[in-house]
Amino acid sequence: MPPIIKVTDVGKSYGRSARILDGVNLTVKQGERVALIGANGAGKSTLLKCLIGLHPTSTGTVSTLGERFETLPSRAQRSRMRLETGFVFQKHCLVARRSVLSNVIHGFLGTPGSWRGFSHTTSSAAWREAALHALEDVNLSDFALHRADELSGGQQQRVAIARALVRQPRLLIADEPAASLDPSSGRDVMELFSKLCKRQGITLLFTSHDMQHARSFADRVVALRKGRIFLDRPSADLTNSDLEETFDV
Repeated sequence: MPPIIKVTDVGKSYGRSARILDGVNLTVKQGERVALIGANGAGKSTLLKCLIGLHPTSTGTVSTLGERFETLPSRAQRSRMRLETGFVFQKHCLVARRSVLSNVIHGFLGTPGSWRGFSHTTSSAAWREAALHALEDVNLSDFALHRADELSGGQQQRVAIARALVRQPRLLIADEPAASLDPSSGRDVMELFSKLCKRQGITLLFTSHDMQHARSFADRVVALRKGRIFLDRPSADLTNSDLEETFDV
């Protein structure tokens, strides 16, 4: 089976600025859970954006879900690839005055007829059913008809997880998903990520500054340092010395 992600000699710079990424090589297999760590400015978020075609690479190639984004000939094909990828970020970006159920259904936006998915009252029965199942997975089915802004920060991030998973993606990318939460809520969110991805066979790539999260919820830890891969090893083999060198910038 081909890798879900394959990054080959990727470099990225903006104008005449110093390179943000420099000669990055990374392979992620189907079903792996990989933590991407590094100091601020190491290139973590830039690499994620290159993976989903939001930022073109300056050099090298990126293959995601077996496709090179820049070679896909049509907008429809690029949209299809993105629809097979779920995204969760530090800011959950829910529509505050819409119901929790409607926010999860928003995960279908971008698919044919998706204008109906702006509200649970106009969406298809199949989408409502899928959204309710996703809310059940994150233990929020009892809050389906509550407004999103009535929930706590941790609950809102779980809604964002449900929204990302409602389409049953092959790949889930999360950029600092627990950074805005208190330690207890953050650990709950990461534990939920890890459990759902493992159960559903979804490949997970997440960035984090929390080394305990990297050790506990990833199979592998990849560290970026000044735009380069500094280490790539099983999370169980990660040492305190590795972490000190990673963040010694």
